[in-house]
Order: sequence, then structure tokens, then C-alpha cells
Amino acid sequence: MQTEEYSLNKYNIPVPRYTSYPTVPYWNEGIDTAEWMSLFCTDFSRCNNDKGISLYIHLPFCESLCTYCGCNKKITNNHTVEDAYINAILREWELYRAAMDSLPVLRELHLGGGTPTFFSPDNLRRLLLPILDSAKIHEEYEFSFEGHPNNTTGVHLQTLYDLGFRRVSYGVQDNDPRVQRIINRMQPFENVMLATERAREVGYKSVNFDLIYGLPLQTQGSMRRTIEETIELRPDRIAFYSYAHVPWTSKGQRLFDERDLPTASEKLELYLLGKQLLLNAGYHDIGMDHFALEHDDLYIAQQEGRLHRSFMGYTTQNTEIMIGLGVSAISTIRRAYMQNDKSLRNYYDAVNQKNVPANKGIFLSEEDIRFGVYIRDISCKGRTTFSAMDMQAINKYCLPEIKELETDGLVEIKGNTVIVSAIGHNFIRNVCSAFDLYLLRSGDANKRTLFSKAV
Repeated sequence: MQTEEYSLNKYNIPVPRYTSYPTVPYWNEGIDTAEWMSLFCTDFSRCNNDKGISLYIHLPFCESLCTYCGCNKKITNNHTVEDAYINAILREWELYRAAMDSLPVLRELHLGGGTPTFFSPDNLRRLLLPILDSAKIHEEYEFSFEGHPNNTTGVHLQTLYDLGFRRVSYGVQDNDPRVQRIINRMQPFENVMLATERAREVGYKSVNFDLIYGLPLQTQGSMRRTIEETIELRPDRIAFYSYAHVPWTSKGQRLFDERDLPTASEKLELYLLGKQLLLNAGYHDIGMDHFALEHDDLYIAQQEGRLHRSFMGYTTQNTEIMIGLGVSAISTIRRAYMQNDKSLRNYYDAVNQKNVPANKGIFLSEEDIRFGVYIRDISCKGRTTFSAMDMQAINKYCLPEIKELETDGLVEIKGNTVIVSAIGHNFIRNVCSAFDLYLLRSGDANKRTLFSKAV
């Protein structure tokens, strides 16, 4: 524990979560949408029939504000908003369909939010059927959605199952009523149990729980109870996230007293406790905040070296194209990232005028692509090997950082290969940051403050 405490004191600094490289703060406001669509068409023609594509649909509406949440969301009890949003999503999908030279092969589909189960089962069917009817389904497809335990009904589960969904992720966060009250997310454990049982009765092969450590009023005792109750329900996967305290971008986080947050050392203890309980119960550490049982596809992909990381988090699918539909959704192609406008009004205006609703993005150099691979290798495999063509940049910017990580016991260097240690896995984001040329070259301390702390 002393080694972890030393590392905590030194490495608990703001660092990205590395769902992309370059990370979003280094993207450009505005993006040439004509060039974006041109590159999209080229990549689609090259890889659609082979790998297929991924599709992320952002459904932003929630009935109440969870004060910890940093997602792009719209709080409303007015469910009439569903119709206009569905129509806009389908218009945006048609923009991409018009640019495709063949039927898209859909390999991965994820509904995120917000609260996707804010939408009625009938409206989810109305949203998804036109998309599924205009695509081929890959034989190794994976469809998943995020559900709230309080409002995910048996009809939701059956409707989405009938459309091909086999994985559901429940936002549990914490089971302690005191913690739930302060983050404004009251959901009795009985609701979590019922939602889990319903999913299994319908036939879902993978149930994921999202849990968060570092929330206000969390203690060792409350964390132990939450983890033990989670283990009782035996979800196939668990995402055990560090609470990202960024009140400068998520104003809801200003609604509770920061003095109720655990200290950095207390937060690390919460993580280590939760991690040990999960490992003792037969879960395996997949990487950055994720755990899975041996039968789950995520663990199998890790063992077979097929694990991938994208804006959907860890995934078993490695497609080069991810189309993000909806307000603030992010799309990925080989040479670029693009994020949709975060304003619902601006998003509607753009798609209604048959324009790509771009807000920001970045076109990648070949160097960007290679260093992105190093970072993904670290986060998915716990090791990476440099290319000879990158040694000048590695030696100048990365090697001093990597050697310091080695001195502190977080990595081991073997020739051109860097291997993450057991302690280093607790600070995987810091290890990734040693390959972040944008962060290292800029030396911009202000940019760092845009990220949440490592622990």
C-alpha cells in the first residue's frame, strides 16, 4: 500500500481517459465537412464489406438531473420531445446513407445517453427499424444499450431483444441511500435486482453494471456493501469508474458540497477495496476501470488480444468507422474525428437543412495514427512496442516520462517495448499520457486542467 500511496501523491494529476487520440481538447472548432465526407466515403468503400461499421446513437433526455453526471443531457419530463429527436436522427442517418456506395454492414450498435430508456419501447422500435432495414447485419454483430434500473421495463427489454440487442448496461453507480440522495439518483436495490432478472429472463447474454468510486459521502463500509450486493447479482461485466469532478464543465456537480468528497487517498482506498472484492469473486481486471467474468466476451477478447477501445469504451469490435448520430455524438474514421453540435437547436437546424451537424473535429497525421495505436495497446494489452520511425519523437518527448514511470515501478522497459506493471495498472491513464505528443509538446498546464484527475 505504501507504493500505491507514493504513486498516488505523484500521479494523481489531471490526465485524459484516452477514448481517442488526439484527445478532444486538441480538436479544432469547426471542421471542413466536405473533406470529412470525402474521407468517410473512401474509408467506407475500403472497409465496409470486410470489417463492417459501428453505430453510436446518443439519446440525451433524462427526467431528472444526476448531479455527478458529466454527459451531454437534456432534463425534461416532456416525452413529446421523442418524436422530433427520432426524426432528426433518421435524417442524419440518411445523410450518411446517401454517401455510401453499398449497403452498410452493421457490426456494432450502441444506444447511449442521457437515458435511452427515457424513450418508449414503441419509439425505440420506430427509431431503429429504418436503420436496421437499411443495413446488413454482420454475423459477429453486437448490439447494446444503456438502461436506468428505475425505468427499464420488461417491454423495453423484449422490444430491443427482438431487434437484436443482447447486452444491456445499467447505470447503478452506488447502492447506498445517503450517496444516492446527494447525487440525486434514488434507485432502490430491489429495482436493480428486478431489472437484472428481467434482462436474463428475456435472454440477454451480458449484463453490465456501471459503478462509481469517489462520490460524495462514500465510505469504505458503503463501498463494501455496494460491491457485495453487486456480486450477489453476478453481472457479467462491471465498469468501476473513477468519479470525474469537473464542475467547470458539469454545473450539476456544483450542487453538492465538495467537502463531502473523499480525499485522494480515501478515493484510492475505495478503488483498491472494490477491485480486491471483485477479483476475489472471480472477476478479471480488463483494464481501465473494467472487470468481467471468464465467460464474457470482453474477457475472452482480452485473452485473445482482440480487445479494442473507442468512444464506446472497451469493446470486442474493432471497426475503423464509427458513425455517431445525435446531439454531441462523435464519429470516427481512420484519418479523422468529428463531434456533432452539443446544442439541440443547432443540431436540429443542421440536419433539417441536410447538413452534417459538425461542431468540432480533427484530421489525423500518420504520426497521430501510430501514437494512437501505442496508447490503445497500453490501455487494452498493458504493453506496446515503438516503431523505428518514431524513435526521434519517442526519445525527445516520451522517453523521459517513460523512464520516470519505470523508476517509480509503474512500467518496465525492454528494448523498444514498454510493459505496464501491476501497480501501473492502477495508473493506466498516466502511462498512456507518456505517449501523448500533443500533451507533451504543448507544455500547456491550462490544457491539463480540462481533464479529471487520474484517481
